Amino acid sequence: MKKILVPTDFSEQAENALKVAAQLAREYDAEIYLLHLLELPLHQIDALSGHSDLPEAMFFMKLAQKRFQDVLAKEYLEGITVNETVEFHQSFSHIVDVCEEKKIDLIVMGSHGVSGIKEMFIGSNTEKVVRTATVPVLVIKKPHDHFEVNDFVFASDFNKDSAETYKQAAFLASSFNAQLHLVMVNTPNNFLTTAEANKRIAMFTDDSDYENYSVTIYNDETVETGILNFSQSIDADLIGISTHGRQGIAHFFNGSISEDLVNHAERPVVTFRI
Repeated sequence: MKKILVPTDFSEQAENALKVAAQLAREYDAEIYLLHLLELPLHQIDALSGHSDLPEAMFFMKLAQKRFQDVLAKEYLEGITVNETVEFHQSFSHIVDVCEEKKIDLIVMGSHGVSGIKEMFIGSNTEKVVRTATVPVLVIKKPHDHFEVNDFVFASDFNKDSAETYKQAAFLASSFNAQLHLVMVNTPNNFLTTAEANKRIAMFTDDSDYENYSVTIYNDETVETGILNFSQSIDADLIGISTHGRQGIAHFFNGSISEDLVNHAERPVVTFRI
């Protein structure tokens, strides 16, 4: 974990994410890429490229630069390499391009929490990043003076297409030196016997070197309530889930899990792209 991208709109939620990113950067000797997307109409973007003079566009550019200066002066960023960037783009899907260009290892983003994923980070932009990002996305909802992960829940159906996300989760758990709690939720409409579930999970763990894990087959009415209830029962520090990329977070686990999991989880959530 050497390069952490933090998209910001300079809100309180974005600062919560930046504080966590700073702690991670300090812990793992990483650098932060602080990104502000200035969502201007195309003709204003052309103006900033020198095709014409548009005071309004220049005003927003200078305002962003002033806000960057205020953020970089924060004490919690002292000693950390922070690369600040303003990108003129109308779509948050551009973050995917930034990740590829900068070789980003992790995205950390802020969220308004239980008010819903549609309200997260300038409307639904966190959802867009979660859906399209090819690197893990850590969603932070509350201030964390000390971000520490001792118990990390990774919930999955443990089908073959989730194998790569399990490797990413195990690597992240190893980085945190955390216990990885592997959870498969049984529901009335999607039931596996304990023997079948354990056999499926064993196909993942047998191919991994990470040994600090536990396995739980958890029964509940829905998958998302099972994940939330289990995480609460062990007071988990982090919840990990898989997404199917452009199909949206509602389709991970090859099923129809609603966005309520991310909406209602009070704990930090990290997503891994299948």
